[in-house]
Amino acid sequence: MATTPKRPRDTNQLAKYIVDLTTGEEIEPEMTPKQQAGQKGGLKGGSARKDALSPEQRRDIARKAAAKRWKKN
Repeated sequence: MATTPKRPRDTNQLAKYIVDLTTGEEIEPEMTPKQQAGQKGGLKGGSARKDALSPEQRRDIARKAAAKRWKKN
């Protein structure tokens, strides 16, 4: 799987990279179709799950989540 190169972590190198991008000396790599598909999948996950569950199932999940949130340690 071809991945895009990571941006530099060093502050000075990152600043130079940003300047190179804005002046056109360096081109930011495009996302591959596989990466774009993965991104879209993450965006639709919650609403797709909500549509697949019945109201009773959603209520049960919400009750369990609230119980976990308010549980005393």
